[in-house]
Amino acid sequence: MRKVVKIDEELCDGCGQCVPACAEGAIRIVDGKARLLAENLCDGLGACLGECPRGAISIEERPAEAFDHEAVRRARESPPIRIEARPFSGCPSAQVQVRAPVPLAESGTRDVGASALSHWPVKLRLVPPTAPFLNGADLVLTADCVPVAKAAFNPGLLSEKAVLIGCPKFDDLDSARDRLAGILVGGNVRSVTVAVMEVPCCSGFRRIAREAIAASGRDIPLRELIVSRDGRVEDLPAAGLSQK
Repeated sequence: MRKVVKIDEELCDGCGQCVPACAEGAIRIVDGKARLLAENLCDGLGACLGECPRGAISIEERPAEAFDHEAVRRARESPPIRIEARPFSGCPSAQVQVRAPVPLAESGTRDVGASALSHWPVKLRLVPPTAPFLNGADLVLTADCVPVAKAAFNPGLLSEKAVLIGCPKFDDLDSARDRLAGILVGGNVRSVTVAVMEVPCCSGFRRIAREAIAASGRDIPLRELIVSRDGRVEDLPAAGLSQK
């Protein structure tokens, strides 16, 4: 008899916030639900309990396989599990859609006003870790003022990438970090580019990107861009990136 995590699938909405909270990697999002991969990966301490906004996670005492440190090590080194997007229910603005960007003209450019956006939604707080457009994507996390200041944002930073936007000043950065970490694990993201404004209150997105990569336990290249109010872009030195 020992303590092990129990997940109520009826309550779980697959948000993924519990995933980075589990240092052992015992929880993954599979088929749109949080699942305990194996009893021997769970230490029963419940670090994930406070991260579930739906109250779907609890600790129960029952007959269970002993906690195995070696199994945890192997699980951390295994490839991320491929997941499928769950059926949508809820706010229409959060309905996951994959769309074809307006194609490039023969000149290699798009008509003025044409969009390179390949998916919806784009708000970080609305995108589930199971969204299909995240799988293997090069991800751009940008402050919502950047596309206003940088006229070439659409063809430059957006083309052939998945984009997530938010406000580093007014968003809850702890929640944003946890959601991003869940996306990095659940979405099997290939790289992350963070684009923020030069103003001090924008630096929060750079911090949470680093923390989310570390929490994901994966080696993910990180690029950081600072955009001035007149549209100039400073490409910071590569944030060297063995996060394991």
